[in-house]
Amino acid sequence: MAQDAAIRLSTVSVVEALAASLRDRVLDGQLAPGTTLAETEIAVGYGVSRPTARSAVTALVHEGLLHRDANKPAYVPHLTRADVDDLFLVRTPLEAQVVRVLVDRGTVPVTAAERAIADLDRLGPDAPHSTFVESDLRFHQSLVDAVGSPRLSRLYRGIKGEMHLCMVQTRHTLGRERIVAEHGAILEALRAGQAEEAVRRMRAHLDGACSSLQLIFDGDRA
Repeated sequence: MAQDAAIRLSTVSVVEALAASLRDRVLDGQLAPGTTLAETEIAVGYGVSRPTARSAVTALVHEGLLHRDANKPAYVPHLTRADVDDLFLVRTPLEAQVVRVLVDRGTVPVTAAERAIADLDRLGPDAPHSTFVESDLRFHQSLVDAVGSPRLSRLYRGIKGEMHLCMVQTRHTLGRERIVAEHGAILEALRAGQAEEAVRRMRAHLDGACSSLQLIFDGDRA
């Protein structure tokens, strides 16, 4: 029984490592929209079993980073204006509620949030776009995780993955200086215990991000 448990743990670690590698390739833009990921090719390329490849692919499908139609291999989706609208339909009210809860509970993650802001501020102009996006979204994730709800954190990570993918595919963000300033303003309101002001600043920040991404997609259709 102990041996069986060890085998299961080993399998899980391989699946997680493979999923992490595929996730990085998708989020770094190495795998372009429309690229298919056949389980057989993944298994051969990484030297793993096909069930392991299938499990890793399924994990990314659940995160929204891959799509899969019935009886067809998974593929990297090309996100659209409708995807942006839907993501922010969920994200904006969720994060507005998060900052309100943090003030009510007195659990503002000052250290983690400040570190995320500082890491973003230190990035040079030649930093990979995916690194920039990761630093941006890590600030938001730190606030969500500070609520202390495993379900909320799990839900948000799914949204965050698709947001990351969206910003990588459009090669667009609000810009480092603006994001650093707006993140800092949100944290300032949180530290002061100003719940409604924190909500207002978070909504303004996310509305700006949503609008800028919408303009990119509208321009692509022109």
